[in-house]
Amino acid sequence: MKARLEFDLDNKDDRLAHLRCVKSLGMAIVLFEVTHNLGKKLEDDGETGYNAGIEDTISAIIELMDENGILIDDLIE
Repeated sequence: MKARLEFDLDNKDDRLAHLRCVKSLGMAIVLFEVTHNLGKKLEDDGETGYNAGIEDTISAIIELMDENGILIDDLIE
């Protein structure tokens, strides 16, 4: 099975759609880092309120991803 996307790079809307396609892996990697690793990097062992804020933020990001059908495992091997 093959799929082919075609863009008219002289057209503003097509140029934007093209950039979204070619940058999608980078966006997926960033989302993976945010949802899996950023919290660990930002943890502060001294303040549980700070850690809870980080967890709440990451949970909200994951919820937004779920609502928009973004499954990182489908995008990154």
